[in-house]
Amino acid sequence: MACNVEAILGQRIFATSSKKLQGFPSHSYKANVISCVAIGPSQVPQIPWKLIFHEKERPLLSNEKFGIYGGKFVPETLISPLAKLDYEFNSALRDPLFQMELEVALRDYVGRETPLYFAQRLTDYYKSINRGIGPDIYLKREDLNHGGAHKINNAIAQAMLAKRMGCKNVVASTGAGQHGVATAAACAKLSLDCTIFMGSLDMERQPSNVLLMNHLGAKVKSVKGSFKDAASEGIRNWVNNLETSYFLAGAAIGPHPCPTMVREFQSIIGKETRKQAMDKWGRKPHVLVACVGSGSNALGLFHEFIQDEDVRLIGVEAGGTGLDSGKHSATLAKGQVGVYHGAMSYLLQDEEGQIIVPHSIGVGLEYPGVSPELSFLKDIGRAEFSTVTDEEALEAYKRLCRLEGIFPALESCHALAFLDKLCSTLKDGEKVIVNLSGRGDKDAESVFNHTPKHE
Repeated sequence: MACNVEAILGQRIFATSSKKLQGFPSHSYKANVISCVAIGPSQVPQIPWKLIFHEKERPLLSNEKFGIYGGKFVPETLISPLAKLDYEFNSALRDPLFQMELEVALRDYVGRETPLYFAQRLTDYYKSINRGIGPDIYLKREDLNHGGAHKINNAIAQAMLAKRMGCKNVVASTGAGQHGVATAAACAKLSLDCTIFMGSLDMERQPSNVLLMNHLGAKVKSVKGSFKDAASEGIRNWVNNLETSYFLAGAAIGPHPCPTMVREFQSIIGKETRKQAMDKWGRKPHVLVACVGSGSNALGLFHEFIQDEDVRLIGVEAGGTGLDSGKHSATLAKGQVGVYHGAMSYLLQDEEGQIIVPHSIGVGLEYPGVSPELSFLKDIGRAEFSTVTDEEALEAYKRLCRLEGIFPALESCHALAFLDKLCSTLKDGEKVIVNLSGRGDKDAESVFNHTPKHE
């Protein structure tokens, strides 16, 4: 059951000026459930936005709230373990040895940096249907990471943190299986026991990822339902084994510090993107586009550019069979503010606070909530959000395969499909970057089964 707080929020006040965005994210915003009060910009430390900070230049990461969103809506027994996790997270980021080991792992094991790829034929395709005018389209190739998705960026970092904390057992929940594969791989590398909870429906749709997790030595446990049910079971298992296990969150959801940790470890995507854009064309991109399930890949790309208000940030949710059909995962488009899995965010729920089951052809997008940070970015107007249907995502999958020879994950295809609506609105030569968050081998059978036989 979710908690619907729309009735108790009253009038919500958010700071929207560029000055009030200084020092973003949330340590510049303190809020309770009823109101949001912004601290003046002169009181906020200027932060160098990069993945790893030296101890003297890094402020405390007190990102418990993003406006009214986030927080720790958990039983009292979890307050101490979460506080310990927050401390260890900040401590690790200040530790030069941890910094060095993470840098080496990202380079030599994950395979970073990933290319910023100019999609020449995709660019020409959209220009051909718009009188030869249109943006230049680039893909941030997170699909080329070890494991085939962006998930490994966070999984290897948190597995290192688990080992640092003395935990030998890692617990995780996965939807499409990409986070499960990444976690299983990281645990195999670091000699950690690994248990992955996965929804029975998702296991049927993603059997190849289940097989890979088993090969990597993880125990894969089926939970009746989908990702939301697996997430609940994973948290429940962790609560019962707090002293010996580590819950490795892969989505930017849950109680603080989980959303902040995931975003922090994924923000390497945007930091590389800024550097690569400067190297390739000498300035920032004009538009960034990413799919939105819970928010890890979108924030990974967006976070570096939040203070650059001349860079548009566009998140694309799963519209399923249509917003009016009730079969979608468009939390930011159709949700209401509520509490789920320990944090406040936008949430798909009915008037009584019961969860509305999400749907998407992209299994990894099927979650009824969303990142607290993305919820906040929506409310202050810093990021834009749209939706794409299942059919549009399937067409984008086939288009990228045939034009660029790249298999995109169906989740990423939602961002690619939004180019249909975006490209005709942009000036010739503007730079658009789409986060290709994962590889689509896992979805090949699903796409084939949805493709008319005459094609």
